[in-house]
Amino acid sequence: MADITAPMPGKICEVKVATGDTVAADQEIVVLEAMKMEMPIVTSTAGTVTSVNCSPGDAVQGGDVLVVVE
Repeated sequence: MADITAPMPGKICEVKVATGDTVAADQEIVVLEAMKMEMPIVTSTAGTVTSVNCSPGDAVQGGDVLVVVE
């Protein structure tokens, strides 16, 4: 199981996966806006998305769990 976390505070621009989706390692799953730049957040491992804990427009802090992949 892998928790995909926000690397820094910011705002979620886009969520590219849903619960139940299959993802590959290094696949872009969330876009985070921080310091007026968009940063792609990628999976560290292949698997199935078991939880999506964010939505577009959400403000997040560094370390917040955005997506869980098993």
